[in-house]
Amino acid sequence: MSNDNAWKWWQDALAGNFGPIHDSDPQQGYYRTRFKDKPWEPVAIWFENGEWHAMRGERAINAAEIWTFCCRNPISYEAYNKAIDGGGWDDEPEAPAIGHNLPSDPFEALQVEFEAEKEQVAAFLKKPITTQADADRAAIWSKRLATIAKKATDLHKVEKQPSLDESRRIDDKWRGLKEDPADLSKRLKRHMDAYLQEQQRLEQERQRKAREEADRIAREADEARIAAEKAAAKQVADGIADAAAIAEHNNRVAEAERLAQQAADAEREAQARNASAGRTGARVALRTFVNARVNDYQAAATALVLMKHPDLLAVIDQLANRAIKAGQSLPGVERVEEQRAA
Repeated sequence: MSNDNAWKWWQDALAGNFGPIHDSDPQQGYYRTRFKDKPWEPVAIWFENGEWHAMRGERAINAAEIWTFCCRNPISYEAYNKAIDGGGWDDEPEAPAIGHNLPSDPFEALQVEFEAEKEQVAAFLKKPITTQADADRAAIWSKRLATIAKKATDLHKVEKQPSLDESRRIDDKWRGLKEDPADLSKRLKRHMDAYLQEQQRLEQERQRKAREEADRIAREADEARIAAEKAAAKQVADGIADAAAIAEHNNRVAEAERLAQQAADAEREAQARNASAGRTGARVALRTFVNARVNDYQAAATALVLMKHPDLLAVIDQLANRAIKAGQSLPGVERVEEQRAA
């Protein structure tokens, strides 16, 4: 190593001017490194008594081996000392104070970790972000919380997987015995459709004839009633009140009542009887099912939009977003850009 300024590479790197980087060619200075998703650790590298030395935190390490892991993250001497003293980093949130005695249960351990982070974040959110260091801390906190969420998702999947496998096994076991009889039952009903529809046609024809007969009898009953009333009125007007006249009147009234009863019976006979098959508890009959058949999609869509149907509006929003994100343009749709932290 040259006896010139041994700190030059590190000093230039602090200023953003990185020199050549080679494996096994460490440069004296202060840096930091970390394992994936772990906190930063301070690194010191120096040349002394003809050999290289390095410290990662409070552990002595091989300078050549750590060099390429830390060289792109130079830090000031002050930042190094602060980190060594446990003060953390200005651009990174403090590590949660959870100690090392975490619960053995993964859920409980992760819950403790989250609660510690949550408490610190709640305090941080009470103040606006005004510095780059604050913004950096927020970004790192967001990443740490996202990591907790991913761990929770993974642990949840692992814990739930046996239940899912067992649930699928049970579903597979019963699926055929649930679905096949139901499908066969539906096939039997469809098999009856033609027969019941023909029976319904015959029933409608019977109803038509019964209605005609009921109307005829009703007319005869009305005519008999009117005739009896007129005859009675004439007898009263003519002063006829002998036994024969009374008997004739009673006969007319009885005939009118008989025809009225016959008309009522015919009316009941004319009532609809739905075509059916089976018995009580296992009866199948024709039912009316109402469905839409769209023959003009544009007109139907326009009508639904004018109705502000929420389901259709949600689908339109979804399709419009998909088109805009794909770079397409649509009439009536504008591209809205919003910048958010992500």
